[in-house]
Amino acid sequence: MLVYAPAALLLLVFCVSVLHDRRKFSNAVVLGLAVLCALAAWLYELIRSESASGVVAAWSLLVVGAVAVLLLTYFLFVNGVRMLRKEGRSPSNLLSLAAALAIVGVVALLVAAVVVRTPVLTGVAAAAGGLALYFSFLFLCFVCYAFLYGRLRVRRKADFVVVLGSGLIGGSTVPPLLASRLKRGQAVHARLARRGGSPVLITSGGQGPDEDLPESHAMADHLVAEGFPAHLIEREDRSTTTEENLRFSKAIMEKAKPDYRCVVVTNNYHAFRAALTARRVRIRGQVVGSPTAAYFWPNATLREFAAVLVDYKRTNVVLCLLIVLGGVLVWWSVR
Repeated sequence: MLVYAPAALLLLVFCVSVLHDRRKFSNAVVLGLAVLCALAAWLYELIRSESASGVVAAWSLLVVGAVAVLLLTYFLFVNGVRMLRKEGRSPSNLLSLAAALAIVGVVALLVAAVVVRTPVLTGVAAAAGGLALYFSFLFLCFVCYAFLYGRLRVRRKADFVVVLGSGLIGGSTVPPLLASRLKRGQAVHARLARRGGSPVLITSGGQGPDEDLPESHAMADHLVAEGFPAHLIEREDRSTTTEENLRFSKAIMEKAKPDYRCVVVTNNYHAFRAALTARRVRIRGQVVGSPTAAYFWPNATLREFAAVLVDYKRTNVVLCLLIVLGGVLVWWSVR
């Protein structure tokens, strides 16, 4: 049972870290490492037993992994084409398609390296495979923990509900994506009010160059039209990014109540990254997400993951350079 000790230790670290602050990307990585160590220990035990089940389990994992890669590639390709048809050809809408093509490219490179077996191709394939495994691991950690984070309970009491803005249609109309956030914000506000509180709802969003009014004003008008009391709405109308949404809303909350607690509302694909940003700007509160159209979720999740990688760019650059160096060492050893 000692082989499971690293997994158990990592799981303990994960639980303590989540209790201290659930808004950390390191939580996702530690959980992923715990699962990876547990899986490795299980395989080691099976193989060490020298039973047929160990060999069957190892081959089964390889087959399942290969099938999963094929299905994922197909799914990403289909989703990428659908995104282009529904949302247009902007760079951010190409992520699903780009991810599918990247998977095909890495697999083709690995196959070519096995068949051709030249030193340069072997080194390049080793580096590409290492980078693919690294980013795949981080992405799985991100998706799994984001799913878990979205289901953790928020505080029973809060003084503010902050709804993050997004772009307007035609410069003045609240789009379905933003309407979903506002609906969830109303539901959170109603739940807090039933518990005896009287929270203020902050609509957060400034005016873009193609908008006729600040997003926060359009959001407030939408809420009032839905029957929400106008006197319980506060507008934050200067922000242009998620970080500014949170910083400027924080200033409003601290001015009204220095020891405030809040709940931040965004869409489900954006909730975990918004939570990471909220931690960075020292917001005292958690983030919840509203539903998003199924076809939109994969591409949006990839975009959020890419943004998180940029937030931790120094660490990622260093680790990627080490992986590339490993590929160089492989080339050196086989040349």
